[in-house]
Amino acid sequence: MTLVSIGNGIRLALATTREHKMRSFLTVLGVIIGTGAVIGVGSIIAGLDGAITNLLRSFGPNTIIVLKGRAMGDWTREERRRKPLSLENARAVAERCPSVEHVSPYIFPMSGVQTARYKGNDIYGIQMGGTEEGYAAGGTTMKVGRFFTDFESSHHMPVVTVGEDVQKQLLPNEDPIGKWIEVDGHSLQIVGVMNRPAASLPGQDDTRVLIPYFTMRKMYPNLTEHMLVVIAYPGMLDRAQDEVRSVLRLERRVPFHDPDNFSISTAEQMIEQFHEVTATVALVMVILSSIGLLVGGIGVMNIMLVSVTERTREIGVRKAVGARRADIIVQFLTEAVVLTALGGIIGLILGWMISRAAGLIFPNLPTAVPLWAAVSGVMVSVGVGLFFGIWPAGRAARLDPVEALRYE
Repeated sequence: MTLVSIGNGIRLALATTREHKMRSFLTVLGVIIGTGAVIGVGSIIAGLDGAITNLLRSFGPNTIIVLKGRAMGDWTREERRRKPLSLENARAVAERCPSVEHVSPYIFPMSGVQTARYKGNDIYGIQMGGTEEGYAAGGTTMKVGRFFTDFESSHHMPVVTVGEDVQKQLLPNEDPIGKWIEVDGHSLQIVGVMNRPAASLPGQDDTRVLIPYFTMRKMYPNLTEHMLVVIAYPGMLDRAQDEVRSVLRLERRVPFHDPDNFSISTAEQMIEQFHEVTATVALVMVILSSIGLLVGGIGVMNIMLVSVTERTREIGVRKAVGARRADIIVQFLTEAVVLTALGGIIGLILGWMISRAAGLIFPNLPTAVPLWAAVSGVMVSVGVGLFFGIWPAGRAARLDPVEALRYE
């Protein structure tokens, strides 16, 4: 087996494909669909993973996040029945935890897609939350203007601080300070624009819309679920977690022998947990998408068997002039690999189109075809050609040259 023989096999395979265009396309249709689905699903999951990672890292490296249930994943029935965290819990942590610099209650809508609008410009899927001035101590820096104050919160003032990309999309050519925007039907005045979080990933949108805590409570009086954003002094993160746990167990009257009825996580811990969830989802989706590759592989094996039958006389001639079994095997395996590789490339284009379509439908979901998905999609399609081409290639190599020459 030489490079020349492989090159000749590739040229012959391409010529056969051009000669039977429709048959070749239908043969690898399953490979195209399977590869496209793997790459499309991979890009969407990668985009979702990046968006959530960006949101969590925006809280800062010294931040502890407290929820009544697990940080990530579906809450159990017992977790949903737990008493919500409250403003009073936040005040107790601030007063009795010496390693804690700031504590801010953080409330946000649990469902629905929130929107912001200014003079006909709309942005959907904003990251809206109500919090206090201490939130900014977690590493938030301002591009222009300022962060809102606790005075504005306590007086229910209709002000808002927005992320960098909200300003770019709503007021691209205007000074945003002092402008009134509409957030879910409520008019709010912009007092500041935040810089993109330093830990955000390239290409991630900063669509935060932060409202003073009591203003948010006035806008949404039925909100009860709280998240506590606890900011520890530098170098005291672990100690602060222990202090917060002790205070909350006392505040929530948890018996000594019972487990916590709340969850404490750092932003990085929550990111790790979310990565575990998305990795599992990605694995399941890739396995389901691979069914198309299996169907495509069976189609390739079937058409290669037909090809062996059609070219029996050609195989006899090649063997008669000195071709070895290995040469015949290489010829047919090369044809199978070229066929599925072409299917993989078309599937890669299909997956990219799915990724782009998802990005257009969900503008705040930063979809991009990850390198691992593109490489694995094409490599798997080549592997399908190798695996399902072995039997037809072996059958061709075993033909008796005398009988093959007699074949009509």
